Amino acid sequence: MKIAFFDYPVTLAEPPKTGGIRLVSYALARRLARAGHEVLFYGSKGHYQELEYHEDGITYRRIPESWIDKILEPLNFLDIWNISHPQRPFYASKLFYCEFYRQVAKDIQAQQCDVIHMNIVFQFVPLMRAYNPQAKIVLHIHSDFLPLFDPVMVKQHLKSVNLVIGCSDYLKNQVRKYLPHLNSQTLYNGADTRHFAVPNHHNQEDKKKDIKQILFVGRISPEKGIHVLIDAFNKVVSRYPQVQLKLVGSETALVPWYTLDREDPQIQNILPYYQGSYREQLQERIDSTAANSVFFLGKVPHFELFEYYQQADIFIFPSVWNEAFGMPIIEAMSMGLPVIATRGGAFPELIEDEKTGLLVERGNADALADAILRLLLDDNLRIAMGELGNHQAVEKFDWDHQAQKLLHQYQAI
Repeated sequence: MKIAFFDYPVTLAEPPKTGGIRLVSYALARRLARAGHEVLFYGSKGHYQELEYHEDGITYRRIPESWIDKILEPLNFLDIWNISHPQRPFYASKLFYCEFYRQVAKDIQAQQCDVIHMNIVFQFVPLMRAYNPQAKIVLHIHSDFLPLFDPVMVKQHLKSVNLVIGCSDYLKNQVRKYLPHLNSQTLYNGADTRHFAVPNHHNQEDKKKDIKQILFVGRISPEKGIHVLIDAFNKVVSRYPQVQLKLVGSETALVPWYTLDREDPQIQNILPYYQGSYREQLQERIDSTAANSVFFLGKVPHFELFEYYQQADIFIFPSVWNEAFGMPIIEAMSMGLPVIATRGGAFPELIEDEKTGLLVERGNADALADAILRLLLDDNLRIAMGELGNHQAVEKFDWDHQAQKLLHQYQAI
């Protein structure tokens, strides 16, 4: 089978260095290539890069920047400045890097691919179909964004798609509720459980050290609920001073107008945080008693995250929006960490409450503080949850399992 992957044109056609959607595509593509399938991966061409590059059995096809897309690029500011129509933003239009996608569609036609696996950019399904009438077209979505757009526009664009994949049952069910006529299935994101594995030298006594570490890995952005975590940590430090909070991730906020459900009261509460520097707002919330125990560590290459998980005792994912998945949760579980997360979106599918971790209500700093203290004060509970989480990550969320399931989904079309 010959399979083409692509997502946003702003990403270079090369193996990813950080997490996110590209990591999902890359993890699946590597395993499909390893199984004997011919895999193409499309992206932008960087300066001094060759048009084609081969690694791990994947052929990276690089599309040079076009003058058409360069001229249209300033239209992205219509979304950033909240000028475009909320249900028809520029990034969901057919002008969004239109020449890049035309070149991809044309090259896929020349390559005679059997499957076109495209991420997010649903508006280009008709273009792919026009150039590739016989190919199976799969749209892989990673957030609950389709209902935010004009339903007439969405239905028109997706008429010729063969399969819509959601990264959780939560997301798949949202698609089925919004577009019941489509063939929609779940394919969980995963983790490389051999890389993110409990170290051989890791024993029970290591987990009972005096200074405990709490870890968050993800985007430092208001929807991730870091302000709630800071408020909770202030409360924790007052009762358990021997603790540190490490925040790993880039300070990159979403554009909330077109990516979040503003009818959700939790989202309404966080909109003011998008004004100004979120990092500065977080710093101002930290109590003096906790100031020397909170560390903003910035963006870390994905393959280096292992060291941070290894040092941690508890992993926290305090999102205040309904997340479609949460790959750091699975990586943390794979490393044997108990996880505390919010009860919303896909998280109840990933975490068995009271078994592999604890779930608390979104935006509730008191409940989050109580959950953290419960695990800090009970070594045996913390260790037991981590061990069960590791087992679940390996058995249910390993990338090898997901790639095999994806292949079956392709074949069933």
